Amino acid sequence: MTVRPVRGRWLTGVAAGVAMTVAAGAFAAPALAGAPGAGHGDRHRATQKAMEAAVNENAPGVTAQVKDEFGTWNSAAGIGDLRRESPRGAHDRYRVGSITKTFVSTVVLQLVAEGELSLDDKVGKWLPGVVEGHGHDGDSITIRRLLNHTSGIYDVLADRGFRAKMFTEKFLAHRYDTWTPEQQVAIAMRHEPDFGPGEGWHYSNTNYLLAGMIIEKATGKTYADEIRQRIIKPLGLDATSVPKTNPSMPRPSSRAYMKLSEAPDATLHDVTELNPTLAGSSGGMISDADDLNRFYTALLRGKLLPEKQLAEMKKTVAEDENDPEGDRYGLGLVSRRTSCGTVLWGNGGSIQGSVSMTLATERGDHALSANFNGMDGDLFAIRDAEFCGK
Repeated sequence: MTVRPVRGRWLTGVAAGVAMTVAAGAFAAPALAGAPGAGHGDRHRATQKAMEAAVNENAPGVTAQVKDEFGTWNSAAGIGDLRRESPRGAHDRYRVGSITKTFVSTVVLQLVAEGELSLDDKVGKWLPGVVEGHGHDGDSITIRRLLNHTSGIYDVLADRGFRAKMFTEKFLAHRYDTWTPEQQVAIAMRHEPDFGPGEGWHYSNTNYLLAGMIIEKATGKTYADEIRQRIIKPLGLDATSVPKTNPSMPRPSSRAYMKLSEAPDATLHDVTELNPTLAGSSGGMISDADDLNRFYTALLRGKLLPEKQLAEMKKTVAEDENDPEGDRYGLGLVSRRTSCGTVLWGNGGSIQGSVSMTLATERGDHALSANFNGMDGDLFAIRDAEFCGK
């Protein structure tokens, strides 16, 4: 797979083949499992096998947690630090990419419940003159269409110049750059929209940069401050943060790896450090599997939103109009169908060197969060192993 954004998104992000020199058998490092109670880990044997099978040169290590009626199961497989040859940690923190979008959408919907704004408000009402140019018109786009990606607004990650700074070796010179959402939206406005508002579905990170800006306009506080006050603190998500410009990762954590070239002999780079403003409110958060399971469980059980707003969040549109029963996108919350037909709710995310997923059953009774510290791990195999037993 090549170094380019899939639909230009932080959701599935950038996949890259990773060629590296490591000790023979390095990716078969022992699994680290923490299973409370005799036999608890046996119920996740298929999940553990899928994790061990998924680690490879493109995805050195994986960490995961499952919460279900029997308790909590934490595990990891593979390598967390290639230089030190140390194993992946079962309690690692990691960059969550577009899982950030569910947090942002939750804050927007809380503001809707409080009467501070409406999903039918036009973007131009809150951000006059921002979404204009080359066919874009913020006065015809609602907040709802930002949150479910039916706005048609061009994705900043599809801009060739911006993409080069993010996903080629130019990244090494730009990884510490500070970006403002205004700068990124302005880049998107240099292009024509993908379609008219409501005329299709297309993933655009620009939508959530705008949502973060609207939160700030409506509250007088940054989206990061609102997430901390409304979600992180009430739920006690001690491993979750919305970093400003700090490029480092909190401990415990592993290193993050990816190539920055499509060349067959391209160098593998440690991309752990980066300025999170490159993703901002579209994908800049840090968390761990325990906190993500706790967040999505609380969300699905109605602890963060009133019933009406949660129902709005779960009104989905097909990501592929030719496959209405396939993946569907709500307001920052997605539905995914497993190979055995189980419908799960959550989100996925990626950012340089980190690919994550959190999915849970309708009421959050069974939740799985997992992360690879590389760009080519099979999260869907892990998902199906846990929820389908294969």
